[in-house]
Amino acid sequence: MRFELTEEQQAFQDVARQFAADELAPFAADWDRDAFFPVETMRKAAALGFAGIYVREDVGGSALTRLDAALIFEALSEGCTSTAAFMSIHNMASWMIDRFGNEAQRQKWLPRLTPMELIASYCLTEPSSGSDAASLKTKAARDGDHYVLNGSKAFISGAGTSDIYVCMVRTGEAGPKGVSCLVVEKGTPGLSFGAPERKMGWNSQPTAQVIFEDARVPVANRIGEEGEGFKIAMMGLDGGRLNIGACSLGTARAALKRAQAYLGEREQFGKKLAQFQALQFKLADMATELEAARLMIMQAATKVDARAPDATMQAAMAKRFATDVGFNVINEALQIHGGYGYLKDFPLERHLRDARVHQILEGTNEIMRVIIARELLKE
Repeated sequence: MRFELTEEQQAFQDVARQFAADELAPFAADWDRDAFFPVETMRKAAALGFAGIYVREDVGGSALTRLDAALIFEALSEGCTSTAAFMSIHNMASWMIDRFGNEAQRQKWLPRLTPMELIASYCLTEPSSGSDAASLKTKAARDGDHYVLNGSKAFISGAGTSDIYVCMVRTGEAGPKGVSCLVVEKGTPGLSFGAPERKMGWNSQPTAQVIFEDARVPVANRIGEEGEGFKIAMMGLDGGRLNIGACSLGTARAALKRAQAYLGEREQFGKKLAQFQALQFKLADMATELEAARLMIMQAATKVDARAPDATMQAAMAKRFATDVGFNVINEALQIHGGYGYLKDFPLERHLRDARVHQILEGTNEIMRVIIARELLKE
C-alpha cells in the first residue's frame, strides 16, 4: 500500500496542472459564456498524451493506469471542469475501441483518436432510458452486411461536432443481453442531431440528441460480439465514474484554494476572516473531506486496474462520495465569499454549475447506492 506518487506520476500531474493553469483557466469563463467548444486546446492536451491515457501505445496511446488518469483529470479540472470532463468522455470511448475492438478497428480509428484528429462521443442514454439503461430502445436491425438503426440518444456530449459515436443499440431480446455496441461515424446517411441543449453548466461542450432514421452502419463497425454491448458499456462506466469523481476533486480543490486566499484577504468586524474560528473549522472540514474523497478515488482506481471482484462497487462508492463532497466543498467556498461568490466575476458560481451534473451523469448517485447495496446484499 503506497500513498506517495511515483516520480512519473508526479511529473505528468505537474504537466497537467501547468496545462490547466496556462491553457484552460484563463479562458474557461469565456468558453462558458459563449458556449465555445475548445477543440484546438483539447488537441494541445492530446499532444501531451491526455486523449488516449489508457489506450495502448501501438496506436498512439499513453498506456497509463486508471489511477494515472484520475490524477490527470483532477489536475485538468482545476482549469476548466467542463473541458476536462469532455476529455474523460473521449478517453472512455477510445478505450472501448482499444479494449474490445478487433485489430482492424483499432488501427482504423485509434491512431486518429489519440491526437484528437477525430473526436469521440459515448451514446448510451435515451429519452426514455436513463438510470434504467438496459431498457434502451434504439433498434439495430441486421440487413446483410449492415445494421439499420432507428431511435435516438439523449444528452450526448459532443453531439454534432464529434466524428465517432460509440453507441449502445438493441440487436436482440429485451434487457441487457440484447444490447450491442456499434461505432457510428459522422456523415452516415440517416444520422442527425437535435438542437443544442440549454444547460446549467458544462457549457464549453455541446450537448444534443443523436438521432437515427434508417441509418445504415456496417456490421464491421460492431465492437465485440452481438449481445456484449451492455457489458462493454458498464465496464467503460467503471472508469468513467472515477474520472468524473476526479473532475469533482479538481474543481473543489480550485474552490478550496480560492476560499483559503479569500479568508486571508477579507476583513470584517476589524479582523481577517481567517481569524474567525467558525470559518477555520469550515475550512478544516472542507480539506478533510476532500482528502478522504481523493483516497477513495485512488483506491477504486487501483481496484479497477487490477480487475478486482469488488471494482464496480468501489468505483460506485468513490464516484458517489467524491461528487457529493466536491459539490459541497465548492458550495461552502461560495458561501465563504458571501455575495461575491454569487457573481460571475468570481469562478465559484461556474464551478458550482459545472460540478452539479457530476452527481447525475455516469449513473446518478442514487444508482450508485443501488449498485453498492446490491453488492453488499448479494448471497
